Amino acid sequence: MPELSAKTKPVALICGVSGQDGAYLAKLLLDRGCRVVGTSRDAQTCSFDNLTRIGVRDQLELASMADNDFPGVVQMLARYEPQEVYHLAGQSSVGLSFEQPVDTFESIGLGTLNWLEAIRQTGQPVRFFSAGSSECFGDTQGMPANEQTRFQPRSPYAAAKASAFWLVSSYRAAYGLFACTGILFNHESPLRPERFVTQKIVRAACRIAAGSREKLQLGKLNINRDWGWAPDYVDAMVRMLQCDTPEDFVIATGETHALADFVAEAFQAVGLDWRDHVITDPALMRPNDLSISHANPALAAEKLGWRASMRMPGVVHAMVAAEQARTVKPPAP
Repeated sequence: MPELSAKTKPVALICGVSGQDGAYLAKLLLDRGCRVVGTSRDAQTCSFDNLTRIGVRDQLELASMADNDFPGVVQMLARYEPQEVYHLAGQSSVGLSFEQPVDTFESIGLGTLNWLEAIRQTGQPVRFFSAGSSECFGDTQGMPANEQTRFQPRSPYAAAKASAFWLVSSYRAAYGLFACTGILFNHESPLRPERFVTQKIVRAACRIAAGSREKLQLGKLNINRDWGWAPDYVDAMVRMLQCDTPEDFVIATGETHALADFVAEAFQAVGLDWRDHVITDPALMRPNDLSISHANPALAAEKLGWRASMRMPGVVHAMVAAEQARTVKPPAP
Protein backbone atom coordinates (compact mmCIF):
# COMPACT_ATOMS: atom_id res chain seq x y z
CA MET A 1 0.00 0.00 0.00
CA PRO A 2 1.54 3.36 -1.01
CA GLU A 3 2.45 5.77 1.78
CA LEU A 4 0.11 8.72 2.20
CA SER A 5 1.50 12.09 1.14
CA ALA A 6 1.54 15.01 3.57
CA LYS A 7 -1.44 16.49 1.69
CA THR A 8 -3.59 13.37 1.97
CA LYS A 9 -2.79 12.35 5.55
CA PRO A 10 -5.40 13.26 8.18
CA VAL A 11 -4.28 16.33 10.11
CA ALA A 12 -4.25 16.34 13.91
CA LEU A 13 -3.43 19.53 15.79
CA ILE A 14 -2.15 19.34 19.37
CA CYS A 15 -2.29 22.48 21.52
CA GLY A 16 0.33 22.16 24.23
CA VAL A 17 2.48 19.62 22.44
CA SER A 18 5.54 20.32 24.60
CA GLY A 19 3.99 18.78 27.72
CA GLN A 20 3.91 15.19 28.87
CA ASP A 21 0.59 14.32 27.25
CA GLY A 22 1.30 16.32 24.12
CA ALA A 23 4.50 14.42 23.44
CA TYR A 24 2.99 10.96 23.93
CA LEU A 25 -0.07 11.95 21.91
CA ALA A 26 2.11 13.21 19.06
CA LYS A 27 3.92 9.88 18.90
CA LEU A 28 0.68 7.89 18.95
CA LEU A 29 -0.87 9.99 16.18
CA LEU A 30 2.28 9.78 14.05
CA ASP A 31 2.23 6.01 14.48
CA ARG A 32 -1.38 6.07 13.25
CA GLY A 33 -0.29 7.79 10.05
CA CYS A 34 -1.45 11.33 10.84
CA ARG A 35 0.17 14.57 9.85
CA VAL A 36 0.71 16.14 13.28
CA VAL A 37 0.92 19.85 13.99
CA GLY A 38 1.95 20.89 17.50
CA THR A 39 1.58 24.35 18.98
CA SER A 40 3.37 26.22 21.74
CA ARG A 41 3.26 29.85 22.83
CA ASP A 42 6.65 30.40 21.18
CA ALA A 43 7.81 27.53 19.02
CA GLN A 44 11.00 29.42 18.15
CA THR A 45 12.31 29.41 21.72
CA CYS A 46 10.67 26.29 23.19
CA SER A 47 13.13 23.40 23.50
CA PHE A 48 10.51 20.64 23.01
CA ASP A 49 12.69 18.36 25.15
CA ASN A 50 9.88 15.83 25.62
CA LEU A 51 9.49 15.38 21.88
CA THR A 52 13.24 14.87 21.58
CA ARG A 53 13.29 12.33 24.43
CA ILE A 54 10.76 10.08 22.73
CA GLY A 55 12.29 10.55 19.28
CA VAL A 56 9.59 12.44 17.36
CA ARG A 57 10.90 16.03 17.41
CA ASP A 58 11.62 16.06 13.67
CA GLN A 59 8.51 14.19 12.58
CA LEU A 60 5.87 16.84 13.24
CA GLU A 61 5.27 20.46 12.34
CA LEU A 62 5.56 23.07 15.08
CA ALA A 63 3.83 26.44 15.21
CA SER A 64 3.54 29.35 17.63
CA MET A 65 0.10 30.08 19.03
CA ALA A 66 -1.48 31.33 22.23
CA ASP A 67 -4.90 29.79 22.88
CA ASN A 68 -6.14 33.01 24.48
CA ASP A 69 -5.57 34.83 21.16
CA PHE A 70 -8.79 34.32 19.17
CA PRO A 71 -7.46 35.54 15.78
CA GLY A 72 -4.47 33.25 16.20
CA VAL A 73 -6.74 30.26 16.80
CA VAL A 74 -8.81 31.07 13.70
CA GLN A 75 -5.59 31.37 11.71
CA MET A 76 -4.49 27.91 12.85
CA LEU A 77 -7.74 26.41 11.62
CA ALA A 78 -7.45 28.14 8.25
CA ARG A 79 -3.78 27.30 7.78
CA TYR A 80 -3.80 23.60 8.65
CA GLU A 81 -7.48 22.57 8.27
CA PRO A 82 -7.18 19.85 10.94
CA GLN A 83 -9.71 17.04 11.23
CA GLU A 84 -8.88 16.65 14.95
CA VAL A 85 -7.85 19.19 17.58
CA TYR A 86 -6.56 18.13 20.99
CA HIS A 87 -6.64 20.99 23.49
CA LEU A 88 -4.07 20.10 26.14
CA ALA A 89 -2.65 23.58 26.69
CA GLY A 90 -3.04 25.73 29.78
CA GLN A 91 -1.56 26.15 33.24
CA SER A 92 -1.49 22.62 34.64
CA SER A 93 -0.51 22.89 38.30
CA VAL A 94 -3.16 22.90 41.04
CA GLY A 95 -0.72 24.41 43.53
CA LEU A 96 0.43 27.16 41.17
CA SER A 97 -3.19 28.06 40.41
CA PHE A 98 -3.54 29.50 43.90
CA GLU A 99 -0.62 31.84 43.14
CA GLN A 100 -1.64 32.62 39.55
CA PRO A 101 -5.45 32.29 39.45
CA VAL A 102 -6.07 34.79 36.64
CA ASP A 103 -3.53 33.28 34.27
CA THR A 104 -4.82 29.81 35.11
CA PHE A 105 -8.42 30.67 34.34
CA GLU A 106 -7.56 32.54 31.16
CA SER A 107 -5.27 29.86 29.74
CA ILE A 108 -7.78 27.06 30.41
CA GLY A 109 -11.23 28.64 30.19
CA LEU A 110 -10.68 31.32 27.55
CA GLY A 111 -8.43 29.03 25.54
CA THR A 112 -11.16 26.40 25.35
CA LEU A 113 -13.82 28.98 24.47
CA ASN A 114 -11.68 30.39 21.66
CA TRP A 115 -11.34 26.99 20.03
CA LEU A 116 -15.03 26.20 20.29
CA GLU A 117 -16.06 29.57 18.91
CA ALA A 118 -13.50 29.41 16.11
CA ILE A 119 -14.77 25.97 15.06
CA ARG A 120 -18.35 27.25 15.20
CA GLN A 121 -17.64 30.37 13.16
CA THR A 122 -15.56 28.68 10.47
CA GLY A 123 -17.91 25.71 10.18
CA GLN A 124 -15.01 23.33 9.68
CA PRO A 125 -15.75 19.64 10.43
CA VAL A 126 -13.34 19.45 13.35
CA ARG A 127 -13.45 16.86 16.12
CA PHE A 128 -12.39 18.61 19.32
CA PHE A 129 -10.96 17.03 22.48
CA SER A 130 -10.62 19.01 25.70
CA ALA A 131 -8.43 17.76 28.55
CA GLY A 132 -10.56 17.87 31.70
CA SER A 133 -9.53 17.07 35.25
CA SER A 134 -10.64 14.94 38.18
CA GLU A 135 -10.02 18.01 40.34
CA CYS A 136 -13.44 19.26 39.15
CA PHE A 137 -15.16 16.68 41.36
CA GLY A 138 -13.72 18.07 44.58
CA ASP A 139 -14.52 16.05 47.68
CA THR A 140 -16.80 13.14 46.78
CA GLN A 141 -16.78 11.79 50.36
CA GLY A 142 -14.82 8.77 49.18
CA MET A 143 -17.39 7.75 46.54
CA PRO A 144 -16.02 6.83 43.09
CA ALA A 145 -16.69 9.64 40.61
CA ASN A 146 -18.23 8.89 37.23
CA GLU A 147 -19.59 11.02 34.38
CA GLN A 148 -22.74 11.90 36.38
CA THR A 149 -20.97 13.00 39.57
CA ARG A 150 -21.53 16.63 40.54
CA PHE A 151 -18.61 19.05 40.23
CA GLN A 152 -17.38 20.75 43.41
CA PRO A 153 -14.11 22.46 42.44
CA ARG A 154 -11.82 23.44 45.32
CA SER A 155 -9.04 25.37 43.51
CA PRO A 156 -8.71 27.99 40.75
CA TYR A 157 -7.37 25.23 38.51
CA ALA A 158 -10.38 23.00 39.18
CA ALA A 159 -12.80 25.91 38.67
CA ALA A 160 -11.17 26.71 35.32
CA LYS A 161 -11.38 23.07 34.20
CA ALA A 162 -15.04 22.90 35.28
CA SER A 163 -15.76 26.04 33.23
CA ALA A 164 -14.06 24.50 30.20
CA PHE A 165 -16.09 21.30 30.64
CA TRP A 166 -19.39 23.17 30.60
CA LEU A 167 -18.34 25.27 27.61
CA VAL A 168 -17.66 22.08 25.66
CA SER A 169 -21.00 20.63 26.76
CA SER A 170 -22.86 23.82 25.85
CA TYR A 171 -21.34 24.16 22.37
CA ARG A 172 -21.98 20.49 21.68
CA ALA A 173 -25.65 20.84 22.59
CA ALA A 174 -26.26 24.25 21.03
CA TYR A 175 -24.32 23.94 17.77
CA GLY A 176 -23.87 20.23 17.20
CA LEU A 177 -20.08 20.36 17.41
CA PHE A 178 -18.17 17.14 17.80
CA ALA A 179 -16.61 18.24 21.07
CA CYS A 180 -15.90 16.16 24.16
CA THR A 181 -13.99 16.22 27.41
CA GLY A 182 -11.82 13.51 28.87
CA ILE A 183 -12.08 13.87 32.66
CA LEU A 184 -8.54 12.76 33.36
CA PHE A 185 -7.43 11.50 36.73
CA ASN A 186 -3.75 11.74 37.70
CA HIS A 187 -1.40 10.18 35.19
CA GLU A 188 2.38 10.14 35.26
CA SER A 189 5.45 9.24 33.22
CA PRO A 190 9.18 9.95 32.97
CA LEU A 191 8.26 13.12 31.04
CA ARG A 192 6.74 14.78 34.13
CA PRO A 193 8.64 17.93 35.19
CA GLU A 194 9.94 18.00 38.75
CA ARG A 195 7.43 20.65 39.84
CA PHE A 196 4.95 17.75 40.01
CA VAL A 197 5.24 15.91 43.32
CA THR A 198 5.45 12.48 41.69
CA GLN A 199 8.59 13.33 39.74
CA LYS A 200 9.99 15.21 42.74
CA ILE A 201 9.66 11.99 44.76
CA VAL A 202 11.18 9.75 42.09
CA ARG A 203 14.20 11.98 41.45
CA ALA A 204 14.89 12.50 45.15
CA ALA A 205 14.76 8.75 45.80
CA CYS A 206 17.22 8.14 42.96
CA ARG A 207 19.60 10.86 44.17
CA ILE A 208 19.51 9.57 47.75
CA ALA A 209 20.14 6.02 46.55
CA ALA A 210 23.15 7.36 44.62
CA GLY A 211 24.61 8.90 47.77
CA SER A 212 22.90 12.23 48.37
CA ARG A 213 22.40 13.09 52.05
CA GLU A 214 19.34 15.26 51.40
CA LYS A 215 15.94 14.82 52.99
CA LEU A 216 12.85 14.78 50.76
CA GLN A 217 10.43 17.45 51.98
CA LEU A 218 6.75 16.85 51.25
CA GLY A 219 3.38 18.24 52.30
CA LYS A 220 0.44 15.98 53.18
CA LEU A 221 1.22 12.30 52.85
CA ASN A 222 -2.31 11.09 53.56
CA ILE A 223 -3.90 12.43 50.37
CA ASN A 224 -5.23 9.68 48.10
CA ARG A 225 -5.11 9.73 44.31
CA ASP A 226 -5.73 7.49 41.30
CA TRP A 227 -2.38 7.39 39.45
CA GLY A 228 -2.15 5.99 35.93
CA TRP A 229 0.30 5.79 33.04
CA ALA A 230 0.27 8.79 30.67
CA PRO A 231 0.63 6.80 27.39
CA ASP A 232 -2.59 4.95 28.32
CA TYR A 233 -4.43 8.23 28.73
CA VAL A 234 -3.52 9.68 25.34
CA ASP A 235 -4.79 6.44 23.81
CA ALA A 236 -8.14 7.17 25.47
CA MET A 237 -8.13 10.68 23.96
CA VAL A 238 -7.72 9.30 20.45
CA ARG A 239 -10.41 6.68 21.01
CA MET A 240 -12.85 9.38 22.11
CA LEU A 241 -12.50 11.22 18.80
CA GLN A 242 -13.10 8.02 16.82
CA CYS A 243 -16.59 7.53 18.30
CA ASP A 244 -19.71 8.00 16.17
CA THR A 245 -21.05 10.62 18.57
CA PRO A 246 -19.19 12.89 21.01
CA GLU A 247 -19.36 11.96 24.67
CA ASP A 248 -17.47 12.80 27.87
CA PHE A 249 -15.58 10.07 29.72
CA VAL A 250 -13.85 9.58 33.06
CA ILE A 251 -10.36 8.24 32.34
CA ALA A 252 -8.68 6.53 35.31
CA THR A 253 -7.37 3.21 36.61
CA GLY A 254 -10.13 2.80 39.19
CA GLU A 255 -7.59 2.23 41.96
CA THR A 256 -6.74 4.82 44.64
CA HIS A 257 -3.56 4.97 46.71
CA ALA A 258 -2.18 7.28 49.40
CA LEU A 259 0.75 9.54 48.56
CA ALA A 260 2.66 7.75 51.32
CA ASP A 261 2.23 4.52 49.31
CA PHE A 262 3.63 6.24 46.21
CA VAL A 263 6.62 7.44 48.24
CA ALA A 264 7.18 4.00 49.76
CA GLU A 265 7.05 2.37 46.31
CA ALA A 266 9.63 4.80 44.90
CA PHE A 267 12.10 4.25 47.74
CA GLN A 268 11.51 0.50 47.73
CA ALA A 269 12.40 0.51 44.02
CA VAL A 270 15.86 1.85 44.90
CA GLY A 271 16.30 -0.39 47.95
CA LEU A 272 15.56 2.15 50.69
CA ASP A 273 13.05 2.66 53.49
CA TRP A 274 11.32 5.96 52.79
CA ARG A 275 10.78 6.69 56.49
CA ASP A 276 14.52 7.28 56.87
CA HIS A 277 14.62 9.97 54.18
CA VAL A 278 11.32 11.92 54.15
CA ILE A 279 10.16 14.81 56.34
CA THR A 280 6.87 16.69 56.32
CA ASP A 281 6.94 20.43 55.66
CA PRO A 282 3.69 22.31 56.48
CA ALA A 283 4.77 25.09 54.08
CA LEU A 284 4.24 22.71 51.17
CA MET A 285 0.60 22.05 52.00
CA ARG A 286 -1.94 23.62 49.64
CA PRO A 287 -4.62 26.00 50.94
CA ASN A 288 -7.41 23.57 50.07
CA ASP A 289 -6.20 20.10 49.10
CA LEU A 290 -8.50 17.17 48.36
CA SER A 291 -8.14 14.21 50.72
CA ILE A 292 -9.43 11.40 48.51
CA SER A 293 -9.88 11.05 44.76
CA HIS A 294 -11.76 7.94 43.58
CA ALA A 295 -12.81 7.08 40.02
CA ASN A 296 -15.21 4.79 38.22
CA PRO A 297 -13.98 4.41 34.60
CA ALA A 298 -16.58 1.77 33.68
CA LEU A 299 -18.10 3.82 30.83
CA ALA A 300 -14.73 4.12 29.07
CA ALA A 301 -14.32 0.35 29.30
CA GLU A 302 -17.81 -0.24 27.95
CA LYS A 303 -17.92 2.26 25.08
CA LEU A 304 -14.26 2.86 24.21
CA GLY A 305 -12.88 -0.58 25.01
CA TRP A 306 -10.28 1.27 27.10
CA ARG A 307 -8.69 0.03 30.29
CA ALA A 308 -5.56 1.21 32.05
CA SER A 309 -2.63 -1.11 31.38
CA MET A 310 -0.60 0.01 34.41
CA ARG A 311 -1.42 0.81 38.03
CA MET A 312 0.46 2.95 40.54
CA PRO A 313 3.22 0.45 41.51
CA GLY A 314 4.06 -0.19 37.86
CA VAL A 315 4.03 3.53 37.08
CA VAL A 316 6.44 4.27 39.92
CA HIS A 317 8.87 1.54 38.92
CA ALA A 318 8.81 2.68 35.28
CA MET A 319 9.56 6.26 36.36
CA VAL A 320 12.40 5.15 38.65
CA ALA A 321 13.94 2.98 35.91
CA ALA A 322 13.77 5.86 33.43
CA GLU A 323 15.34 8.28 35.91
CA GLN A 324 18.17 5.90 36.69
CA ALA A 325 18.80 5.36 32.98
CA ARG A 326 18.77 9.12 32.39
CA THR A 327 21.29 9.93 35.13
CA VAL A 328 23.64 6.94 35.00
CA LYS A 329 27.15 7.78 33.82
CA PRO A 330 28.45 5.82 30.83
CA PRO A 331 31.42 3.55 31.56
CA ALA A 332 34.86 5.01 30.97
CA PRO A 333 36.40 3.94 27.64
